[in-house]
Amino acid sequence: MTISEALARTIIDPKSYAQREIADAAFTQIRAEQPLDKAELPDFDPFWVVSRHADIKEIERQPDIFRNGDKSTFLSPRDGVERVKGLTGGEPNLIRSLVSVDGDEHKALRGVVFPHVTPRAIKPLEDQIRQIAREFVDHMLGFGGEVDFAQDVAFLYPLRVIMTVLGVPQEDEPFMLKLTQELFNNADPELNRRRAELTPDEMLKSLWETTMELEAYFAAVTEKFRANPTGQINSLIANATINGEYLNHRQLMGYYIIAATAGHDTTSNTTAGAMWALAERPELLRAMQDNPDRINAFVEESIRWEVPVKHFMRSAVTDCEIGGRQIKAGDWLMLSYQSANRDETVWADPFDFRIDRDQNPQIAFGYGVHVCLGQHLARMEMRILWEELFVRLRSVEMNGRGERTISNFVCGPKHVPIRFTVN
Repeated sequence: MTISEALARTIIDPKSYAQREIADAAFTQIRAEQPLDKAELPDFDPFWVVSRHADIKEIERQPDIFRNGDKSTFLSPRDGVERVKGLTGGEPNLIRSLVSVDGDEHKALRGVVFPHVTPRAIKPLEDQIRQIAREFVDHMLGFGGEVDFAQDVAFLYPLRVIMTVLGVPQEDEPFMLKLTQELFNNADPELNRRRAELTPDEMLKSLWETTMELEAYFAAVTEKFRANPTGQINSLIANATINGEYLNHRQLMGYYIIAATAGHDTTSNTTAGAMWALAERPELLRAMQDNPDRINAFVEESIRWEVPVKHFMRSAVTDCEIGGRQIKAGDWLMLSYQSANRDETVWADPFDFRIDRDQNPQIAFGYGVHVCLGQHLARMEMRILWEELFVRLRSVEMNGRGERTISNFVCGPKHVPIRFTVN
């Protein structure tokens, strides 16, 4: 049995995620009626839609069977994948990063940065991040009671944190923000490179241009840090070796790009989504101020709530069974984190934002060996921002209509207009 074409089109349409209730309704129906079935669309290779929390965890814990890089790691039409292969010399992904490699290569690449982003390793950064958070809280309060929290705070604060950790000069931050938005929001006329509705060919051309611009920037970074190594993340990447050899060009550029883009965009989306939830729930600010020990629960719920990465793709290398379904070697699977983090069998009231959850096994950061490398840094910077902001706010509410990015991959709020008062 296959998922209806109308339902399949809904869950791949970037505009469904801009109006999140559309995507949520579609996945709710899929979880209830066809939690693990195939979608067959004329312009795509067939793919399984994996909608349940348990099934995604089962797949993620078997990276030798369900691989990232054999096919496109992102849901892409058949002709789009072929055009990417033409640009990359045969690889199905435009960028060769941690999320699109497997096995020993993934382990070696992950090992370059992993020791430096554990909870213990990032603990010394807390004072510096708190100073950055206070700067942006002051910046927000300086707007005098009305601000677009997404544009003026959520996009900028995580950007400053990750650029500081990477070793990117502050004057380069606008450049990095622009290219990040172009990379992840190619379907959104407000944010893509052309600032227009794009055809599939134009989208790929724009993505390639953005990638080449990033590569040119990081070529200079490599030269700088190989001449003068530091302890910053970009220096670790520049000087990393596998079997005594520097990372090859695609490994090196992919590492820089994923660190410099996903390293702040996912946190920006989550932070903006948390404020949107807060502004729609007057009681939530008071609850946080009365229960400051729930700050980690607030952060975890905001990650589950926003789910900044909507999906990744996997491909099976052998016949196997998942969720009672027979998966064949070569099958392509869409892991919907959007759906998994609304799974009614895991969370009571999954469509409510609640800080009283005793258990919150969200998998918005992924699971298993491919779990987000920067997850602990993301949690720390969000916790610190809310600690600094909650004690300064008296009230907050929406001040107009919020808007979400048009994207089916990495996305979240792009406008969160709020009205606030301070203590």
